Amino acid sequence: MSTMQAILNPASVAVVGASNDPAKLTGRPIAFLQKRGFAGRIYPINPRYEEIAGLKSYADIADLPEAPDLGLVLVGAHRVIDAVRDLAARGTKMAVVLASGFGEAGEEGRKRQEQLREAAGDMRILGPNTIGLVNLTDGIPLTASGAMEVDDIPAGKIALLSQSGGILGSLLSRGVARGIGFSKLVATGNEADLEVSDFLEALAEDDSTHVVALYLETIRNVTRFRSAAAKAIAAGKSIVAYKVGRSESGARSAVSHTGALAGADEVYDALFKQLGIIRATTFADLLDIPAALAQGRPMKGSRVAIVTSTGGAATVVADNVGLGGLDMPAPDKDTGTKLQALDLKEAELDRNPIDVTLAGLRPDLFRSILKILVESPSYDAIVVVVGSSSIAQPDLVAQPVLDSLALTDKPILAYVSPDAPGIVRTLNGRGIPAFAAPESCASALQSLAPRTSSRQDGASNARDMDCSDIAPGSLNEAEAKKLFARFGVTVTREVTATTPEEAAEKATALGGPVVIKILSSEILHKSEIGGVALNVAPPDVGAECEAMLARVRAATTARVDGFLVQEMVTGGVEMILGFNRDPQLGAYALLGAGGVTTELYKDAAIRLLPLDRASARDMIDEIKAGALLKGFRGSPKADIEALIDTMIAFSSMAETLGDRLCEAEINPVFVLPEGQGTRAGDSLIVLD
Repeated sequence: MSTMQAILNPASVAVVGASNDPAKLTGRPIAFLQKRGFAGRIYPINPRYEEIAGLKSYADIADLPEAPDLGLVLVGAHRVIDAVRDLAARGTKMAVVLASGFGEAGEEGRKRQEQLREAAGDMRILGPNTIGLVNLTDGIPLTASGAMEVDDIPAGKIALLSQSGGILGSLLSRGVARGIGFSKLVATGNEADLEVSDFLEALAEDDSTHVVALYLETIRNVTRFRSAAAKAIAAGKSIVAYKVGRSESGARSAVSHTGALAGADEVYDALFKQLGIIRATTFADLLDIPAALAQGRPMKGSRVAIVTSTGGAATVVADNVGLGGLDMPAPDKDTGTKLQALDLKEAELDRNPIDVTLAGLRPDLFRSILKILVESPSYDAIVVVVGSSSIAQPDLVAQPVLDSLALTDKPILAYVSPDAPGIVRTLNGRGIPAFAAPESCASALQSLAPRTSSRQDGASNARDMDCSDIAPGSLNEAEAKKLFARFGVTVTREVTATTPEEAAEKATALGGPVVIKILSSEILHKSEIGGVALNVAPPDVGAECEAMLARVRAATTARVDGFLVQEMVTGGVEMILGFNRDPQLGAYALLGAGGVTTELYKDAAIRLLPLDRASARDMIDEIKAGALLKGFRGSPKADIEALIDTMIAFSSMAETLGDRLCEAEINPVFVLPEGQGTRAGDSLIVLD
């Protein structure tokens, strides 16, 4: 038996610190195991009892007749380490440690958690500070949580992985109340050893799990998480994640625009998009979306039919569905003809929502309407609005919907308009995703609609290139551009000069108007102190350099290396391409609207490195400025393929420099008309 099988489906369980009183926390686990019909062997360990719950009680772990697959440790924090050490010595594969007072309890607790991990040796640990886990598929509750006191907990296709035990209990109770079934429930607690990623990877091979819902406070090892998520999705599982901490601003950089545009939450968004994980934006979504996905009926398009016998409720649903970007077309001619043939004079069948009014009280007619809609080529999903008339007779809606499910592979959802939790539970329990809020119904539909895959191949762009000659610190613009050029980024034609006279002399070689910039590794935002001049005629270069130097000297005491004189680029779309590093998730690239208004518009897309061409293209499609690149209102199409080349080269530089690279940015990247390439107009690099 593998380690993860030992925790999800153990054949034998030792309960350390078990009590003979099922009303006590320490008495619950054995009571739960027996109540749920656990078929394996249970070994209570407590020297004060000879028998617990009809089972022989052992004085010590060493006295057990075999090495148990799993040890459930119920003793307090001061005795946990010894118990874990004894389990490991006996050959136990896995221990679940419920006690708190470890890593979450300050420096002393963190030291105790390190000792716990050392005591475990090769034995794996879930916890500490966890409520444990429950395998509902096979009836194996390994927990002391009072949430398991509920008699009717339906098994289903959704696995819940939570870094909070309290949240897991909350989701379980909410799911039970709504008739939503679960396969596995795991609270990972302090994650001293096993993390969410370990269980996510294990669930990739679990045939009873179709959807994994994640409640995340952090991701401790992003590489491990990416690998586990990719494995689960490749196995056909859907993943829905709710990540707390959305209001945190994250690590901000005072140097580059990139740092100001991307807080920690935006980087998590990027990670989820790249992996194909659906992000739950509300806590309710963490149940609503998995409940819809568990039906196993994805939409083939984005067209929704709403069928209702109560007009107001349908309007609210339609409003939310429309806000979610989905379509609600009226019935096509053939579908309309079939509906009209039913001769329902009191119904409105030529529009969407389709208001069947009193027909909702006639199951045969309601069944006929649903049959026509599920067979219609005009719709990819059906939403049935359940009105107050169904409170007394829930089967008026439930049975026709169930009959319709057998006719199609399209998703059919229900919005229950009155406060009728019994109907919601009944419908969910019979395989019809049912929602008590119109927003939830819309979120569920969005999750079922086709999505453009943002998953990348993860192939590295790093090059075998020696960059040891580059000194640490902030590079001036000329130095930064030389480094970018090594990796294939096309930069503007330019020259450097130490004096105004030299600048004037060299400017003539560029031909035409030029751009003049102050050159300094200590001045990173030159335009803010008058260090940039545009469209300067060559005869005026010397005088402009003198005036610029005076402006800069008046604004700062920073060292000035001279002047940068570069060609004046016109006719391109200005973009920003940036690099930064999130303290938890690692290196990422940012693409957005460039120039001096970058932070004003805050129009940016983020992806974790490495980039591939598909990810780069997704970033372009994601931002509003992408429309400018594609030829907005008659403007010429920009060289998008060249921009992608530049993004891959940028990614290559970032990967090659690795941890040496603190920040990097090209702002603007001029994306010229199709076939003319790109130019790096201004560059910034900070090396450790």
